[in-house]
Amino acid sequence: MPGNAGRRGAVRRGKKGPSVGSGGQRRKGLEGRGPTPKAADRPSHPANDRKLAKESAEKKAERDAKALAGMRKGRPGGPGGPGGPGGARPGSRPTRPSQGRRSGTGSEYVAGRNSVLEALQAGIRATGLYLQDGLDSDTRVREAVRLASDARMSVLSVGKGDLDRLTDGAVHQGVALQIPPYDYAHPDDLLQGRRRSDVVVIALDGVTDTRNLGAVVRSAGAFGAAGVVVPSRRSAGMTAGAWKSSAGAAVRVPVARAANLARALQAYKDAGLMVVGLDAQGDVELPQLDVEGTGVCLVVGSEGEGLSRLVRDLCDTVVSIPMAAETESLNAGVAAGIVLYAVAQQR
Repeated sequence: MPGNAGRRGAVRRGKKGPSVGSGGQRRKGLEGRGPTPKAADRPSHPANDRKLAKESAEKKAERDAKALAGMRKGRPGGPGGPGGPGGARPGSRPTRPSQGRRSGTGSEYVAGRNSVLEALQAGIRATGLYLQDGLDSDTRVREAVRLASDARMSVLSVGKGDLDRLTDGAVHQGVALQIPPYDYAHPDDLLQGRRRSDVVVIALDGVTDTRNLGAVVRSAGAFGAAGVVVPSRRSAGMTAGAWKSSAGAAVRVPVARAANLARALQAYKDAGLMVVGLDAQGDVELPQLDVEGTGVCLVVGSEGEGLSRLVRDLCDTVVSIPMAAETESLNAGVAAGIVLYAVAQQR
């Protein structure tokens, strides 16, 4: 065989020319993959587990609220029911006005160690307890965890940033409690099971500060009032701030929401209650107020505007609190507490 091609160990070489390249097949492998996903969006990251757990708890709270609202829908009773003012004919099915029970649209978060512990001790229907990672616990935190565990509630550990967002920047001290939307009562419900002469109801006209609402609820619980009525518009609602200010009293004292406050006050008058307005320019001073032997609906206006004209016209009397300085004014929570004490003294 000519040449060395047949020699053992010889290497056959191809014809000369350019070597074959990748042809751009690995070009995509050299391109970047974009920005790194957030920790909460990475399936293998603990932050993603916390995010999924939070979403699951929120969905559960919404389901519970809808189920409870459905169970209570159409419950009869009150002045609009049989035998009450504006009641139905005997034997007919009682109906409810359009201002019945309504719930909020999302969960609330009670923040702070004392507030969370008070809410759990009061038996609030919560859905989750959130603790900050690396929290330096004390007796309040340990007791809160114990109560949450006894209630078979989810106890979740989250980062400080997540807790700040959940509580909307409130001072949470590393602890927050998730509560479902508040289930408002109907104004008629506050009269059920009570003698009309013993009933004391508080109505708020234009009070928009949730802390004032919570303080009024707390005073209502302290002096045995049947409940608090708030308008559905331009008024404070039972948010986490109101829960915190009530110091647990919101569990025991119902808050009713009225679509039309004037109509609700008229219904109370028809039911035999004396409607007493509270205003700095009142007709009588508090020591001269006589409510012995009659039910009372106390109407408290806002600190700046006072009672609205329509509500004032519906009042049987308007009372003022005598003060040493005319320039001083009391917020709704303090004023309601003073009048409730005076009414309780007459009882």
